[in-house]
Amino acid sequence: MTGYLPRLLDVELAEVLASHPAVLVVGPRACGKTTTTHRHCRSVLRLDVPAQAGAVRADPDVALRHLDEPVLIDEWQVVPEVLGAVKRAVDADPRPGRFLLTGSSQADLTVAGWPAAGRIVRLEMYPMTGRERHGDAAAPSLVDRIISQADAAFGSVRSGWDLSHYVAEALSSGWPEPMRLASQRGRDRWLTGYVDHLVTREAPSLGVARVPALMRRYLYAIAANTAGTPTHKLLYDAAGINRDTAAGYDDLFEALMITDRVPAWSGNRMDRAVRLPKRYLVDPGLGAAVLRVDERRVLRDADLLGRLLDTYVAAQLRVECAMSVVGADLFHLRDANGRREIDLLIETRDGRVIAVEVKATASPSRSDARHLEWAAQRWGEAFALGLVVHTGPAIIRFADRILAIPIAALWSGSS
Repeated sequence: MTGYLPRLLDVELAEVLASHPAVLVVGPRACGKTTTTHRHCRSVLRLDVPAQAGAVRADPDVALRHLDEPVLIDEWQVVPEVLGAVKRAVDADPRPGRFLLTGSSQADLTVAGWPAAGRIVRLEMYPMTGRERHGDAAAPSLVDRIISQADAAFGSVRSGWDLSHYVAEALSSGWPEPMRLASQRGRDRWLTGYVDHLVTREAPSLGVARVPALMRRYLYAIAANTAGTPTHKLLYDAAGINRDTAAGYDDLFEALMITDRVPAWSGNRMDRAVRLPKRYLVDPGLGAAVLRVDERRVLRDADLLGRLLDTYVAAQLRVECAMSVVGADLFHLRDANGRREIDLLIETRDGRVIAVEVKATASPSRSDARHLEWAAQRWGEAFALGLVVHTGPAIIRFADRILAIPIAALWSGSS
């Protein structure tokens, strides 16, 4: 990979800068925040550079005063006092497009009492998706296209991808830096070093006391159960830690945006909070590094293959939901007796639902869509579309509003 690959965030970032004075982009470390935001700014303050951090710490208001705008404040959490200066500058002059901030962690871990509430719009950025690598990053969100076009959103896509292509792509990860490396060995070294940094450097830098060996074991337990609904006890017992320690690790990993808990969907909103969430790593390549597995191992292990493909598809849909103009959230479904499960549900703000089953097969059958057909009958007009996402080459229509599509159709329809 050479040069800059446009990101899904680019369009929304430009729109938000045109209408708001300050924007904060948060995302996991090294997902491309600095590279992307730098392209939208005229001045840069790199607070991970000690000299610049020292000048801002000495007098943040003066440091911001004479810079050409928009100003990028990179790694703001190194000098959290800069947020107060941004607030004061925006209060005095609320012109749009003045400040753009980036950070690799959520503010709750570093700032007691967010000082810029109502002044800074927050956007999320994730590791690169298939659409950013192979499709059109400027196209409308897949969610919006489905809501407006239903099954016509996919046209007549035929994919040249097969199972080995998908596994290789998933394990290469969505972090831009390892994607540039030619060898699998090089990518593995980078991802392994990334995990080491998380457990030995990132937590202490946030002022969170953690035991690296225990954190690593807990992250391993999550990786081994990615795309599953393990009980919390199963995870902390597997790691050999107690419940409170595990809860602290969960908070940290989610604040760093490397894990995600996808809530259970229910027609009764009160039920959603008490049902088990589906656990995910945000990127399957990170899972391979944590579990110490390669493509050959994944292709020999049906359970691991299914989990990593589900994690890979979830990574695509998580970003599509975040970029949706309609507004959408990601869920999973499992009924009370466990007879019906749907891997992923996208619920839009107006109540429509897109249901997704992920199948590690090149030849999906009508039986793979049986839970989608049940959902279509049950939800009626609220059921926008059901998708069996598979590893084969073609789109297959199983029923009205129910399709089987290749994984690559998630992005190839946007190119």
